[in-house]
Amino acid sequence: MHKLNAMKNTRMGFFTILVVLFWLKTMLAYFVDFNLGVEGIFQYFILLINPLATTIFLFGIAFYFKRSRFFYPILMGLYIANTVLLYLNIVYYREFTDFMTITAMTGYSKVNQGLSASSWSLTNFHDVFYWIDIVIILLLMLFRKIKFDPRGMNHRPAFALSSLAIVLFGVNLSLAEMDRPQLLTRTFDRTYVVKYLGIDAFTAYDAVTTEQTSHVRKSATKSELKAVKKFTDAHYAKPNKSMYGIAKGRNVFIIHLESFQQFLIDKKINGKEVTPFLNSIYHGSNTYSFDNFFNQVGQGKTSDAENMLETSTYGLAQGSLFTSIGSDNTFQAAPAILKQRAGYTSAVFHGNVASFWNRNNVYKNMGYQYFFDASYYDTSGDKSTGYGLKDKLLFKDSVKYLEQLQQPFYAKYITVTNHLPYTLDSEDQDPNFKTVDTGDSTVDNYFVTAHYLDQSLKEFFTYLKKAGLYKNSIFVIYGDHYGISDSENPKLAPVLGKSASSWDSFDNAQLQRVPLMFLIPDSGGHGRIIHTYGGEIDVLPTLMHLLGVSSKRYIQFGTDLFSSQHDTTVAFRNKDFVTPKYTSISGVIYNNSNGKKAKLTKAQKKSLEKDQDKVDKELDLSDSLNEKNLLRFYHPKGFKKVKASDYNYSDGLDKEIKIEDQLKGKSTSLYSKNGDKSTVDEYVTDAPEVSHAKTDSNRIKITNEDGNSASN
Repeated sequence: MHKLNAMKNTRMGFFTILVVLFWLKTMLAYFVDFNLGVEGIFQYFILLINPLATTIFLFGIAFYFKRSRFFYPILMGLYIANTVLLYLNIVYYREFTDFMTITAMTGYSKVNQGLSASSWSLTNFHDVFYWIDIVIILLLMLFRKIKFDPRGMNHRPAFALSSLAIVLFGVNLSLAEMDRPQLLTRTFDRTYVVKYLGIDAFTAYDAVTTEQTSHVRKSATKSELKAVKKFTDAHYAKPNKSMYGIAKGRNVFIIHLESFQQFLIDKKINGKEVTPFLNSIYHGSNTYSFDNFFNQVGQGKTSDAENMLETSTYGLAQGSLFTSIGSDNTFQAAPAILKQRAGYTSAVFHGNVASFWNRNNVYKNMGYQYFFDASYYDTSGDKSTGYGLKDKLLFKDSVKYLEQLQQPFYAKYITVTNHLPYTLDSEDQDPNFKTVDTGDSTVDNYFVTAHYLDQSLKEFFTYLKKAGLYKNSIFVIYGDHYGISDSENPKLAPVLGKSASSWDSFDNAQLQRVPLMFLIPDSGGHGRIIHTYGGEIDVLPTLMHLLGVSSKRYIQFGTDLFSSQHDTTVAFRNKDFVTPKYTSISGVIYNNSNGKKAKLTKAQKKSLEKDQDKVDKELDLSDSLNEKNLLRFYHPKGFKKVKASDYNYSDGLDKEIKIEDQLKGKSTSLYSKNGDKSTVDEYVTDAPEVSHAKTDSNRIKITNEDGNSASN
């Protein structure tokens, strides 16, 4: 106590005490208030050190002021301000399971409607520990128990502390990049930035990116939209009359197959099909399957695929559009278009946290009415993998929400089990399926999790047929991006009948194929495998035309895959491209027929140069549209701009039930059509995690985040 008493009366001692106190507060927040998903000793170590660099740097600013009458107020001001920032994030997190961005801070009243009204309910007893030290320190100063050190100091300690902080941050960032490569370039979840770098670093990073985005957007003018509109108008492909409207009025199921590549279709391992159920759909008489369909994602991976699917615009050249600009971007996306044009209800079912890829904000801007994320499911114990609820459980546990949706609906399911590192509990694995033995666990396990995903889909489709949803729906089943990376493809090569020694860039490009299937039950049996070249950018206009909704008035970079005017040049995010005859990789042209470098005539070179120019222009215009938020200047006929404030995803089930009660006999939900009886018990799964306990009521009880139960 004597040493502590002496320490508090020196500038460096007082500074050290405040650094330690703030570190303790941060640890309290990390381990009690936030759910950062920390795993393993290495991540815990990073978590323990990540507040130090920014805290030392910020508090060290006070040492640049020599006089004690400036030093102490500035240091305490910085300490209080940093505590306020930490606590605001705590309260915000309790309500939204997310961290406060600069946009949220500057537009607090608009972005966080309802938060102030519920602020008392968002406080906890232990919150006193965030503030009690400030009160004690100020009282000790007032009663001269903490004495101001009058000794003037030169700037050496200030420079030393700043330098130390910078070095510490460099070490922290290096360790973070070791565990999570491309942390700041991809930023797929704000939680990850906080977990690895801390609240202060996240806020500073968000401020920089927000300012960059703001500067670009402020300088944008309406006239810049003309070039985009001119391109998309000229690029538009008229629908195929025989296909237009064949799924009109049907429910839409978007089945997002995580990391699922085309080579899995019809693939056998040790005499067993990897995906027998998907194979049956792929070859079905009512399925239109595309075997030359490519993923076109960039660093945004899954979020890029979603963006292309929903908006028919590309992801960004760097980072994720969802996380970089999605919080305040203007979209004219499928959920809003279908709601306004055809009365569709929209929902997403996903077993990961809502903040991952910033979905909780982006989906609102896209016009999604419901988002049933991890908070709606029991993800405890072995029920989840690193990326959320296992697929069999997601499909089963979503039924109580799905059956309450008003029809027609647009429902997207995002699967996660077939995700790197492709781990699956032994009890979830099919004992009759034995995978390959390449010596690479990623490659070997990839087939195991893909097989599990296939089983999950079979169970779901069996339920849909029993419940009566199958016949009146259209299913869009697609793979979002590659599962095996270029670096591991040589290990995969022998499984595909290729030589690892001769594997090259051309082979990597061909493996960017992912499945795309449009399953339209009872549609006449004209389904077939189609060899047309296309990419994820083309899904939205194709789907809209199948539903009988024209895409002409919207700005979309894709074209209808069934149209005779469809553009078969598929652009990759890095500006490489593929056509039915050639593949261009870093300027090198390959023949698709033999995989060898092409010997081109002058006419062929000129034609491919035009293709390259078009690809460059298309990607640049899409970037301009999104980075400058040019869609805010565009008002297509009949389209009403989406207001994110209209949506709140915390009470989805209650809203569904309320709408049912209001509509009464006019309700079109499956629950209502089934005589107000649940179809939950019709779902059969062999998932070992599922309890066999039955409920006595048709309404399934769940617990909301506020602890109150709602009946369904």
